[in-house]
Amino acid sequence: MRGSSVIQPAHRTLPPADYVSMIRSLYADGWSMLFGAFGSALAAAVAGVEAQSMILGIIAVLFVVIGTIRAIDMRYFDTVELADTDVRTATHWELRATIGAAAIALLYGVWCLVSFWVVDDPFAELTAASVSVSVLVGVAQRNFAIDRLMTIQVLFIAVPLSIGLLLVGDVYYALLSLLLLPFFLSLRRISGNARSVFLRAIHGRIAASALATQLDTALATLEHGLLMLDKAGRIEVANARAIFAFRLAEAKAWVGHPVEELLDAALENGQVPQSAHDHLLGLIQMRGSGKVVLPLQDGKHYEISVSSRRDKTVLLLEDVSERVLAQERMTYLARHDALTGLPNRAYFAEQVQRALRTRQVSGAPDCAALWIFDLDDFKHINDTMGHLVGDKVLAEVGQRLRQALGPDALVARLGGDEFVAFQCDGASREVLEGLADEVLRVMREDLFIPDLQLAVAVSVGAVVSDDTADELDALMIKADLAIYAAKAVGKGQTVQFHDRMDQEYHQRQQLKADLRDAIKTGQLTLAYQTIFDPRENRILGCEALARWVHPQLGPVSPAVFIPIAEEAGLITDLTRQVLCMATRECQSWPDSFTVAVNISARDFRAGDVESMVVCALEHSGLKPDRLEIEVTETALIEEREAAKAALAALRARGVGVALDDFGTGYSSLSYLRELPLTKLKIDRSFLANVETDSQALRLLANVVQLGKDLDLTVTMEGVETDAELQLLMAETSVDQVQGFVYGPPLSAEGMTKLLQARCPTMSRTQGTENRRIR
Repeated sequence: MRGSSVIQPAHRTLPPADYVSMIRSLYADGWSMLFGAFGSALAAAVAGVEAQSMILGIIAVLFVVIGTIRAIDMRYFDTVELADTDVRTATHWELRATIGAAAIALLYGVWCLVSFWVVDDPFAELTAASVSVSVLVGVAQRNFAIDRLMTIQVLFIAVPLSIGLLLVGDVYYALLSLLLLPFFLSLRRISGNARSVFLRAIHGRIAASALATQLDTALATLEHGLLMLDKAGRIEVANARAIFAFRLAEAKAWVGHPVEELLDAALENGQVPQSAHDHLLGLIQMRGSGKVVLPLQDGKHYEISVSSRRDKTVLLLEDVSERVLAQERMTYLARHDALTGLPNRAYFAEQVQRALRTRQVSGAPDCAALWIFDLDDFKHINDTMGHLVGDKVLAEVGQRLRQALGPDALVARLGGDEFVAFQCDGASREVLEGLADEVLRVMREDLFIPDLQLAVAVSVGAVVSDDTADELDALMIKADLAIYAAKAVGKGQTVQFHDRMDQEYHQRQQLKADLRDAIKTGQLTLAYQTIFDPRENRILGCEALARWVHPQLGPVSPAVFIPIAEEAGLITDLTRQVLCMATRECQSWPDSFTVAVNISARDFRAGDVESMVVCALEHSGLKPDRLEIEVTETALIEEREAAKAALAALRARGVGVALDDFGTGYSSLSYLRELPLTKLKIDRSFLANVETDSQALRLLANVVQLGKDLDLTVTMEGVETDAELQLLMAETSVDQVQGFVYGPPLSAEGMTKLLQARCPTMSRTQGTENRRIR
């Protein structure tokens, strides 16, 4: 800085961008620097020849060497990527420039010193002095911004030159040295003044630029659009956001124009509706205050706040699109299922009821169709592949339903894995009934989930009605009945509602009530199917089977009343009573005799299986090792964790655990390893064709061996003929056999008599009590 006795580094006194620019200037015009060095070398060489001085020739060579090195360094600088504010890198290159400049300046000083003191030739002296002084002038002009570099060059040239003049020993040379001293000092002062003027200009430019930038930034970064109008309604200030809100361009171009022109232009380009245009213009002309919501054609929404004060009017434009979108989104979410994007139950009901009212008012005999879709075995997908995969399946199913039913059908998700659809557009009954088949066709195609290929079946319950008096609730009940029938007859099917279903529905409801009373009053009884050791022809135990004789209908099949019990939530009460009766009956039979009781999936879900079993054992006094609990693979899949915990606790008490109907569900070896099983009961389906099909026989033998390898007792279910029994004994290592080959299930009295006949030591008075479920 001017007048400073301490030379401050340039990177500390200059703004980063200006400092970097100065460093770039040091490396500009490398050819001029090289030509200057070569010119100085030529001058030194000529003087050396004239004075016949070898040392001047060496100096000439050094000019060429140093000049070439500096030129190479400048060319290398051109390859460096130097950012506008990269002070650290610029400082490195300043040092390199300073070293090069100091070297060349010192060479000039040495040239002068040698010419005056050693060579002592007037031409050589004049050449060295004139060239060096001219170089000093160039240094002051070129490097005034980098004070340290300029000062080093002045010192390295001026000091040796002055010493050389003094060493001549001539008073006039000494006087010349003294006269040159102010010139040398003035060079730094001149460069300091130039630097100060330059820095003030830079700072002034920066301040003005900063102020302008701040104003521009304030307008540009203002979250809202801004228009300021004079009292004549002309635009004085406008930012880009305000002009863009009207989908126009060039904010500055509108300054000075009436705001009415801007609104008219927005109206003409179709972005602003006429009503909003008139309302907004009216507020401005009346110099009033208020707000106008401006809906644009592209879906954006702006809220324009108009306020007037004195002779100014300000329009503040706020983009409220997100707020409007959020409100619309909230409405959408309240009406649609988030997973599939389909209408939810409530919105579906609203739309269907509106369509049915329109149908009733018009009196047109159009057919209305309602379908309920239920994914078959969807819980298995969730349990085995995870809920994320399940969610993707549901989303894909929703898309396929819309694809299959077409745009005229309203498709919705009821919840879980249930979907519903409605159509009432004048289509014929035949067309509407055929749409369900189209759904089945589309759904038979595999679903491609990332990294998975799945086959998904859907059951459909359909109702097509031409009765204009039908309401949604009535249609839903009928479709529910139809899908219940579809599930009963098999999966992946469509069942159309018919009047007989309504009768069956009411009959089923009556059966539920009757079954509840039968369980409550102890009307159900038990039958026992024997389990034999086929090789020793010895009874090992039995399986307890519930039986119900209806007062009016007679015997009701377990295949009918067990599902009804599960549907009505009665299965746990039924299981509890079967456990109590079976353990009490077994207590009266020989100590080696065991009894097995089935536990359903709903028992694990709804009740405490362990406490039910323990309670039955305690009340009957039966030893735990004489009781077996039978569970199916379906129960293990649907309630895996609950079943695993309960069965482990029972197994620890000594109760046996059998896997029933093995091979009919989703067989997995992991169940056999993880669960505390003691017995494997193989389903009768494995006996199919074993007498004629060697491959079927090998499969059966391998399944039996699998159970043996896992150290489980293996029981074959459903053996009905002597041929099957003999084949089992000859070709497999099965432990136990159960089935009609040993007779039908027996009542408690019948089982007691059978045991008395086979076990003479058994008391004849045992087991004669009333054996109804209490």
